Amino acid sequence: MSAFKAYDIRGIWGKEIDEDLCYKVGFFLPGLLGADQVIVGRDIRISSPAAHDALVKGITDSGCDVWDLGLATTPMVYFATAVLDAAASVQITASHNSKEYNGLKVSRRGALPVGIDTGLSDLERMCRENTITPSEKKGSVRDYSYIRKEYISYMRQFVDIDGLSIVVDGSSGVTNLVNKEILGTDNVRYINDEFDGTFSAHEPNPLDPDNCRMLSEAVLKTGADIGVIYDGDGDRVVFTDEKGNFIQPDYITAIIGRYYSRKGITGNCVQDIRTSRSTTEYLEKIGFSVTTWKVGHAFAKLKIRELDAVFGGELAGHFYFRDFFWCDSGIFASLLVLSVVKELKKSGRTMSQEIGDIVKYANSGELNFRIDDKDGAMKALCDEYLPLHPIRVMDFDGYRIEFSSWWFNVRKSNTEPYLRVVAEAADKELLDLKLNEIKAILMRFK
Repeated sequence: MSAFKAYDIRGIWGKEIDEDLCYKVGFFLPGLLGADQVIVGRDIRISSPAAHDALVKGITDSGCDVWDLGLATTPMVYFATAVLDAAASVQITASHNSKEYNGLKVSRRGALPVGIDTGLSDLERMCRENTITPSEKKGSVRDYSYIRKEYISYMRQFVDIDGLSIVVDGSSGVTNLVNKEILGTDNVRYINDEFDGTFSAHEPNPLDPDNCRMLSEAVLKTGADIGVIYDGDGDRVVFTDEKGNFIQPDYITAIIGRYYSRKGITGNCVQDIRTSRSTTEYLEKIGFSVTTWKVGHAFAKLKIRELDAVFGGELAGHFYFRDFFWCDSGIFASLLVLSVVKELKKSGRTMSQEIGDIVKYANSGELNFRIDDKDGAMKALCDEYLPLHPIRVMDFDGYRIEFSSWWFNVRKSNTEPYLRVVAEAADKELLDLKLNEIKAILMRFK
């Protein structure tokens, strides 16, 4: 079943995922996780109501009850799972993917992720092989949409934006359900703040610069201090500075570290394997012990709990917080970043100046390559660079091969058909040289 990915269940609606699969997931999930109740939420995609109805029927046919949140952001589902102490939850969403996709994000008690190594592979086998025999006693469906007010109240305690001018792009997604109630409307301009399951204004992927163009233009037009853009389900966030420039999300991990350190809170933090040395060095300088780990929420959430980390951050715009049940939340991350921007503004500094001080190296950002023989291409890169005596090699999510003046990471995407590369060097000249070497090797495998 091609919809079962490393972190979740996701695919093109009507082809890789459909009502039949949603029903089967609903039917077998309670048994897999030992759940008497399953929390269910959904985003605003056109296919989400059909997915919701099929999933709920499967859950209730198994004899399990549904606690239905209705429309919800993914972090809202995590919040409900944690505070209601539910044994299982499912958010219906395809996150940042385009309109033709949909999917299911599954969590267990404590809002712990269920990934391919922690239950999804078993669930796939059950959906493929097991026989469905509906329970004689059907489960009930209860309206739990009231949890939204509790979620908003929880988030409001972190709002600290007085004196800031902000532009927020809701990407026509489900964060528009709560954005204005959390951030308010004083000096906050909202764009793409209506639900649109076709995402006609732009796709709900803020990592694509094309999707940030409207935000950048609005920031420049209004003279805002910062721009904020959420993805389709609200678990990711990206920022532009006051000049409308896209801020690479791993640099935001450093900004979040600044937020906590200024409050006297340090300790462990987690970054993904693609993270810039600029961020690592900054975090270490202000007192954090930095652990590098695998990409993806199914891995990050387990690691930050294991380390009792204060927070974690990823290049993809996922940020995780001990203050938010060790889960990722785009809105929570934005509240902490906005607090930092407010403090900077009071001292006469801008976000672009702060990022400029953090960034010490030339960085490629994440580059995507459509490669037929991904394993062969990765092996060729290792064969080329491992004999050159790197100072450090990480091999737990693709490879990160580090030299004194440059490094690169190559890994297979867990959600899309790409080989992904990030490279960083002491200066742009060296970066361009090394990228050309890497690209020449990869082109042999297209």
